[in-house]
Parts: sequence; structure tokens; C-alpha cells
Amino acid sequence: MADQTIRPLQRVSALGQSVWVDFLSRESIHGGHLQELVDRFSVVGATSNPTIFQKAMTAGEAYDAQIHELAEQGCDVEETFWALARQDIEDACDLFRPVWDGGGARDGYVSLEVDPRLAYDTLETFREAIKLHERVERPNLLVKIPATKPGLAAIEDVIAKGRSVNVTLIFSLRRYAEVAESYIRGLERLVAEGGDPSRVASVASFFVSRIDTEGDRRLEELGAGERLKGKLAIANARLAYAHYVQAFAGPRWEFLVAKGATPQRVLWASTSTKNPAYPDTLYVEELIGPDTVNTMPEETIMAYQDHGKPKARLQSGVEEAGRILTELERVGIDYTDLTETLEREGVQKFADSFAELMSALEEKRGSLAPA
Repeated sequence: MADQTIRPLQRVSALGQSVWVDFLSRESIHGGHLQELVDRFSVVGATSNPTIFQKAMTAGEAYDAQIHELAEQGCDVEETFWALARQDIEDACDLFRPVWDGGGARDGYVSLEVDPRLAYDTLETFREAIKLHERVERPNLLVKIPATKPGLAAIEDVIAKGRSVNVTLIFSLRRYAEVAESYIRGLERLVAEGGDPSRVASVASFFVSRIDTEGDRRLEELGAGERLKGKLAIANARLAYAHYVQAFAGPRWEFLVAKGATPQRVLWASTSTKNPAYPDTLYVEELIGPDTVNTMPEETIMAYQDHGKPKARLQSGVEEAGRILTELERVGIDYTDLTETLEREGVQKFADSFAELMSALEEKRGSLAPA
């Protein structure tokens, strides 16, 4: 493959943004494809979620031998899922370990999500996150916790125990500010108890394209015209990053830095373009900036390497971003209702995917079980 096809992603990395892939499967891990993304496409991490596991585990035969073995051992369907997921996550963590070692633990992470049915239960989310860290036992694991209101306390508690977290399903600026505060408070508690914050990593996963999808739908209903369509998600992200810059600065944060803490980077998730009228690299192109992560589906990675034009645009147009949110409110878009709706739907989507996965695995177990 010609060098010029790789250059855009290398340049994104040089501008301070880490490229992660938003997909994981046993076939990609063991077939060499994930390693190729690392070697040739500047990918330095991976994210998974219940929908991704659903797609991976129910297609093909890569999991059949282990499903059969677990069925012989008498494992139920949920035990089967966690055993399959643990194997994939451990293998992916091992594959990314040289990135983690070579980059001072900045990248090389793999994310595994807690059971999405626990999203509104603080204590059970905390217990599950700790359990997943203990089971996988890899320093480059990030356990994903949804940024629901009950999730915030669990996030703080997990960080205070010295465990690394990927906070997922963030949509609103207010919720993002609460997530950053939970991380900082967790680190403060860890330090107060004599823990080492240098061993803790975190990203705050801010979902992007879904915001435009819902915002554009509401604009259509209001008959508000085309001018504001496709503007909300990027404006929202730019304002979130502006808060990141403020939150991780000043005496309070510098105290933690002196103890070895690292910032909770903003991660752009849901960055494939859902509206075919928009450029397929829109949510990569406009959101490149230092100390950020963009986790992309493979199609977006390929599109960007083909025709991306990297430039640090994230910190430009922040005042304009504020005006866009004001104007959207003026035409009747209720920002709070929109982002709360997306949070509820996001949690439900992952819970539905988990239920569908359990059903599909049950069916597979039945077909592979010993007679």
C-alpha cells in the first residue's frame, strides 16, 4: 500500500490525536487484521460495546469451539458471554501492550463495557467494573461505565480504587462537566488514601453523530430550514473540549499532576457520518486537536486515510459554537431534552443489543451442545 494512503492518519497522530478503532472481533485479533491497523493505519487502541460484541459473536464460526467447550462445562448463557468477551479483551490487550509500554501508558488501551442493564444502579455498576478489572488483569484495560446520573458516583468510586475507566454515552456539556469532576474527585480520594494516580487512565467518550441525527430530525419537525442542520454535534464537541482545557488546569489539577495524575482525555465516539449528505470524514476532520482520541469504525478509518485533510481545527470557532447552540434554542430546539433523550436511547440500545446477543448465544449453545 502506498505511503500516501497512510499519511493523513499519521498526521492526525502528529497533531496530538490518538486514533482508536471502534470494533473488535476474534477474527480481527487472530487473523492479523487488527495488527495491520496498528502497523499501517496508526491505530493505537480499540473500543467495544454490546452492539459490537453482538455483531462479532453471532457471525461466522470463530467462537463456536469455545461456546461448545463452555456448554460442556455447564456454563449458562451469561457466563458464556463473559468468558468469550474476556478472551477477546485479554488477547486484544496483549496485542496492544507494546503500544502501551512504548508510549508511557498514553495509548494501547482496550475497552470492555459493564453490563448495560446496570446503567442506573450505582453500586452494581461499581461492583461489576471492579470485577471486570480483576478478571481481565491487564493494565491497559479500560472498563466502560455509562455517564448516567447514577453512573457518576460509580465512576468516582472506581477511580478512587485506582482502576481505569472509559466513561461512555456522554451527550451534554453539563454531563461532561460532571464526568470530569467525578474523575478529579476520584483521583483526589485515591491520593488521600496513599494510592498512585499514575497507574490510572481515563477517557470521556463524547458521542457525536447521534447529536446531529436527532438535532436535524427536530429541525425538520420545526420547519426551521437547512441552515442549522449538521451544526450542533461539532459545536457541542468544541465547547466540551473548551471545558476540558479549563478543567484540567489550575492549582487543584496541578496538585494531582505532581502526584503523577494524567488528564482524562476527551474521546470522540460515534464518528461515522449517518447522513449521506454530509462528508464521510466530517466528524474526524472537524475535531482534530491535541490530547484527544477519536475512535472510528473501520470504514471511517479507511475513508480518512484515503482523502482526509488533517488540520488542528478543534479549538477554532469556539465562540461560533456557542452562538450555534443559542440559535438552536431560539428556533425551538430544547438542548437539555435532546441530550437526555439521546442518553436514555443510548443506554436502551446497548441493553437491547445485550439481550439480542444473549438470545443468539443461547441458540448457538443449543446447536453446539453435546447430544
